Amino acid sequence: MPTDNPSGVLFDVDGTLVDTTYLHTVSWWEALRQTDQPVPMATVHRAIGMGSDKLLDHLLGPERDRDADGRLRDAHDTLYAEYWERLTPLPGSADLLRACAERGLRVVLATSAAEHEVTALRRALDADDVIAAVTSSADAAQSKPAPDILVAALDQSGLPAERVVFVGDSVWDVAAAGKLDIPCVGLTCGGTSRGELAGAGAVAVYDDPAALLATLDDSPLTRST
Repeated sequence: MPTDNPSGVLFDVDGTLVDTTYLHTVSWWEALRQTDQPVPMATVHRAIGMGSDKLLDHLLGPERDRDADGRLRDAHDTLYAEYWERLTPLPGSADLLRACAERGLRVVLATSAAEHEVTALRRALDADDVIAAVTSSADAAQSKPAPDILVAALDQSGLPAERVVFVGDSVWDVAAAGKLDIPCVGLTCGGTSRGELAGAGAVAVYDDPAALLATLDDSPLTRST
């Protein structure tokens, strides 16, 4: 593939490549309960995929007293950190990344996780040999559904927006990609339904990385790039 016109795939990580969506759900639910701001777990789950700034606005309202936000984030981080040593990649994750790289596609992890969480996620994936670039929350002024983290991923990888596809598991991923006119492939392994992802604008929807890998050469990842 010509190096002056590279193609690639941007991957969300939480809930897309590593099975963390419900761990984040439980951690946020407990953090909110500890601060006497209970929110039903199903409601929390539907907000996962946003950064903590957008998530708390979404769950508690933008006009709330924000004095407890720092304590909420710290509580979530402490609770979530208990799972780090047990993080598990979703079926086919590392194989999918390697298959993309074998086809000449630059593989980029476009995650808004904090840097210390990114280390744990990469360890769980065990595919650093084929990853061209990795973002973290430090690279974005705003979290999804704002497109900042995707802009950072493009900048770090040297990829043009018209030569990439984004793979994510939430409607917030689809919304962020849409702001840059990047096609988004949805995976239901994060707990968002096929209908919701397609309704948000996903160009194709698969069960998990293994299902996407099984038809990779007939998927938007290779067709669009």
